[in-house]
Amino acid sequence: MSAQDQTIDQYQELMQLNAVSHVLRTAKQVGLLDGLRDGQRTLDQLRQELNLRSEPTRLLLATLVRTGIVEQYDDDFALAPVAQLLCQYDSDLGDGRWRQLADKIRGDDAAPFRARDHFDATAATQWVHTASAIQAAEILNIGGADEPRGPKILDLGCGSAVWSCAMAFRDVGATITAVDDEATQVAAANMAASIDLTRRFDFHPADPAEVAKLPMDQAAAEHPWAGETYDLVLLAQRLHAYDEATGDRLLQFATGLAAPGGRVVVIDLFASPAKPSLAETLEALRLEIETDGGRVWDLETSSQRAKRCGLTDVQFTFLAASRINLGMLVGVRAERTD
Repeated sequence: MSAQDQTIDQYQELMQLNAVSHVLRTAKQVGLLDGLRDGQRTLDQLRQELNLRSEPTRLLLATLVRTGIVEQYDDDFALAPVAQLLCQYDSDLGDGRWRQLADKIRGDDAAPFRARDHFDATAATQWVHTASAIQAAEILNIGGADEPRGPKILDLGCGSAVWSCAMAFRDVGATITAVDDEATQVAAANMAASIDLTRRFDFHPADPAEVAKLPMDQAAAEHPWAGETYDLVLLAQRLHAYDEATGDRLLQFATGLAAPGGRVVVIDLFASPAKPSLAETLEALRLEIETDGGRVWDLETSSQRAKRCGLTDVQFTFLAASRINLGMLVGVRAERTD
């Protein structure tokens, strides 16, 4: 293929991406997506219920079918599973987030950063990382012959607890102490219940970053879970949202809660040494929009950061099952010498 042909193909692809974006927004705007949420409809039913013109609606539906957003069964149309998720978790198609990008670039005043909003949005769709969570548990060899049986796991900022639950599922003696804002309790408890971990799952409402600001003795007095030590302390999809000072404090706090010889596991976005994919660049841009000082850390800086916070034998691996380049950094708290 000639360079000119490649340029023309790229041009056509970009124009199609832009067109599909408008098609999705139009389907949302005229009510088609919401009209199909409750069940299948024919073209005539949609036209009459939503007061739409027949021919453009037919053509719009045909395009939505080709994108995979809508499925067709004879004369009936229905939302595809991916569209059901879209309507449930990103009903505005992400417009509320991306409208802030121009203001961010120009330096105009933007809505104040609320970490809770960011983490709640992450928790709402965290189940999509189930395959990555299973892979992480396998890499950590939890329940394996070379690892302690029945580890105590502390999940700091558990969200939906998909990561810690995947780990505890591999070891019937493992227990989870989950810490996060009270708003996540139902989702986390449901996750534990779905794989029969309820009796080994203990939730404590608290903001780990706020608890990390306290002296250790005060933290332990106000939060009994902070007065114990754990075989594995987990920080999953958390550090990326904080500025460097806040993130370091939280990582050091996590290290202090690991038993001597215990592991601190950080699962997060990490910059690949290779040329980043579109998904990776979009995630980095999303952090720039949604957080105040958050970013995707490179591997060398992350390793040095972990060592500064008291971790040794720091190792890293990317999670191949992740679609957004999530990786796992593991460090060991040094054994006491006294």
